[in-house]
Amino acid sequence: MSLKIRLARAGAKKRPYYHIVVADSRSPRDGRFLERLGSYNPMLPAEHAERVRLFTERLQHWLSQGAQPTERVARFLGAAGLAPAPVYREQPLQSAPKKKAQERAKAAAAAG
Repeated sequence: MSLKIRLARAGAKKRPYYHIVVADSRSPRDGRFLERLGSYNPMLPAEHAERVRLFTERLQHWLSQGAQPTERVARFLGAAGLAPAPVYREQPLQSAPKKKAQERAKAAAAAG
């Protein structure tokens, strides 16, 4: 059984609230889960203490059992110091200027 630590949506329409849960990867997003490990309230300001709440002991237990966090939960764990923070590029490679445009920009910077 493959375990995921992920977000399960709760809350009213246009008022999201998420529970951080550990669940089988095949179960639906808001469906069956094994244990609730915290909560995330995106409606609160980023610096608010109650925006992300984590039960650290249980999170460490499930991580030691092989549960894999999703990208968003991995960010929360990285900010809390429970796991290494994921590395994100500043700009996606696909949207970067192509070779000719980079040459023109380099030539314009050298000329001006």
